[in-house]
Amino acid sequence: MTASPAVAILQSSSTNFNSSFYTSLYSSSLLRLHSSRRPLPEVFGQKSISKAGERYNIRAAKVYSLRAEEQRVIQEEAPQMLDTFPSFEFSPGLAHPLGVSEVESGINFAIFSQHASAVTLCIILPKSIHDGVIELALDPQKNRTGNIWHICIKELPQGDVLYGYRIDGPRNWHEGHRFDNSIILIDPYAKLIEGRRAFGDNSSKMCRFLGTYDFNSLPFDWGENYKLPNILENDLVIYEINVRAFTADETSGLDLNQRGSYLGLIEKIPHLLELGVNAVELLPVFEFDELEFQRRPNPRDHMINTWGYSTMNFFAPMSRYASCGGGPVGASREFKEMVKALHGAGIEVILDVVYNHTNEADDENPYTTSFRGIDNKVYYMMDLNNNAQLVNFSGCGNTFNCNHPVVMELILESLRHWVTEYHVDGFRFDLASVLCRGADGTPINAPPLVKAIAKDSVLSRCKIIAEPWDCGGLYLVGKFPNWDRWAEWNGKYRDDIRRFIKGDAGMKGNFATRIAGSADLYRVNKRKPYHSVNFVIAHDGFTLYDLVSYNSKHNDANGEGGNDGCNDNFSWNCGIEGETSDANINALRSQQMKNFHLALMVSQGTPMMLMGDEYGHTRYGNNNSYGHDTAINNFQWGQLEARKNDHFRFFSKMIKFRLSHSVLRKENFIDKSEVTWLEDNWFNEESRFLAFMLHDGNGGDIYLAFNAHHFSVKTAIPSPPRNRSWYRVDISHQKIQIMIKNISSSVYCISWEGIQDQLATYLLQNQCSNQAYHRKTMQIYPCIQARI
Repeated sequence: MTASPAVAILQSSSTNFNSSFYTSLYSSSLLRLHSSRRPLPEVFGQKSISKAGERYNIRAAKVYSLRAEEQRVIQEEAPQMLDTFPSFEFSPGLAHPLGVSEVESGINFAIFSQHASAVTLCIILPKSIHDGVIELALDPQKNRTGNIWHICIKELPQGDVLYGYRIDGPRNWHEGHRFDNSIILIDPYAKLIEGRRAFGDNSSKMCRFLGTYDFNSLPFDWGENYKLPNILENDLVIYEINVRAFTADETSGLDLNQRGSYLGLIEKIPHLLELGVNAVELLPVFEFDELEFQRRPNPRDHMINTWGYSTMNFFAPMSRYASCGGGPVGASREFKEMVKALHGAGIEVILDVVYNHTNEADDENPYTTSFRGIDNKVYYMMDLNNNAQLVNFSGCGNTFNCNHPVVMELILESLRHWVTEYHVDGFRFDLASVLCRGADGTPINAPPLVKAIAKDSVLSRCKIIAEPWDCGGLYLVGKFPNWDRWAEWNGKYRDDIRRFIKGDAGMKGNFATRIAGSADLYRVNKRKPYHSVNFVIAHDGFTLYDLVSYNSKHNDANGEGGNDGCNDNFSWNCGIEGETSDANINALRSQQMKNFHLALMVSQGTPMMLMGDEYGHTRYGNNNSYGHDTAINNFQWGQLEARKNDHFRFFSKMIKFRLSHSVLRKENFIDKSEVTWLEDNWFNEESRFLAFMLHDGNGGDIYLAFNAHHFSVKTAIPSPPRNRSWYRVDISHQKIQIMIKNISSSVYCISWEGIQDQLATYLLQNQCSNQAYHRKTMQIYPCIQARI
């Protein structure tokens, strides 16, 4: 059976089938009609072709321009143009799967829209086949099943086809509808997105984006010996990384066409191995528009979104992370090559995913690309008591309606796609408390989506990590609905560690609780210490260097008058705000950075660090640097080389020390037999000294002493187990190679030494040997000095 959708074809004056064509196509405000022999410049249009006669009624409409008031509709008669139209056969198609699929009868298109009254499929073919746009108006009687609109096209090319939808429906704003059939919309289920080819290319900042597909390429070759790392959660050391910023700087030494790409990251895997991390958490790699701030005049129109927390599509890898402008197909292939290479090095891949909002902004200045125009009332939360305005629990203008059944299935299908197609190992969910809200924003105790993710069979091997808060105040640290599967970014760990090490009063008990695994938060049901993702630093907020160099944020460059970014940083500048040539201040800052890293690496739970902290990267006090495609965010490889023999060496050896000693990576919460607290001063608010021993059950102990006072503390060294002695191992500077090679299994004492001297970490190993450490006491010097 053959359906007869209305077909409209317009020709473009563009001579190249590339991103410059899309730019002019979408930003033109001029509309003219031409015969088939004369190309129509820079326009999408719509034509209704009648079979009743030799003349055709044509309605052409401008689809997108900078200003809505510039849009206009023209009606006129045109001569027959069938001589250059491509010939296709159509059938009603299938309602499932959503998106584009290759079926026996052709290429099937299916899209959900519950409230739409009209859906038009728009297709751009390769120029070698046809230079123009085909528009297919779907018949609701033949091409709709329930709320899904669909069509199948026979003999459509298997690749190099761009497509989108124009959708119309009720214009009742107060009911939540935002239909606008002048805009070509991205299919939410598109697996690839075509847009500009070069990251940050200002000449195409008004470029629009369309879906595409690739049924031509052979399946990716993962290799005969390929296997997933399958690292246990209690063994993870996570490295948070921005794909572009990691190699975008010229100091990366990479070819210009490879910088800031998936392939560029592959080239730096040796650095990850030398550092010792075994998992990377990639900042968003779903397609986003890095030039979204520049589409209209505003205080942020100088910014380039380099973090990517502005998702345009949940299935497509960021196409401008492909090397050499390789586009969406190249990006898909190179992403897989990156995952394969990381897995080959024993490194897992965790994606930072943003399902709490999209790029489409707010009702005041919307950037409609997909969901808003397809079915706003389904995809977004809104306040029906306030003219159906979008609610904003994300801080970005809109909030995705995650627990609506249709939206929930979209998110689940997206996650499964990244696991099955790209072999990723886990996900960190940005502002995950949004996933715990109903359609009206009310918190839900057992949110369906969160449960479905925890119970899904495809996702069962994945690490799933929540950022358990949102911008609406739903703070769920330690209380995120988890089904014993979900881990959490432990914001309380970050705050308590920062406050103790900088010397705040009354923090010793909280500090002890955090480094012992935060049992007060996570010892519930079958939850484990590794469900606490411990971090001192993350992408948003100060870098580690800035944490010890700035008392206040310095965000003027962001264009928001310093009003953006967190004000509660619990930082201390060590005496001088910002950069200084004072050697004592710089030495103290170096010591403090090591103190933070040491505390992180000896804490029970899952440690996470930020890229660049291994050499002391600075953003010069900017604690919200999402919009700077510069050295503020870019990894500085030259600085790494300059600090490899000191700062980097310490960071690397502490990571490897952690991974070498299972007593620091307990699967279960430590009980009384596994720890000895060497304390009798718990309730003294002024006490800033903490010492304790961890026992591995085999006669080995780790002794830890932390001194955050401004003066030294003399403490007794506990007696070693029978027939054993203490040994000091120094993880600082040049002694590290010799001492690390000479240590064996498990028993150490760790302390911080020296205000005037460089920080030393002492590891006292007790074992049967003639070279014993015989001192009965040791001086634990302060980890910070009096404030200046």
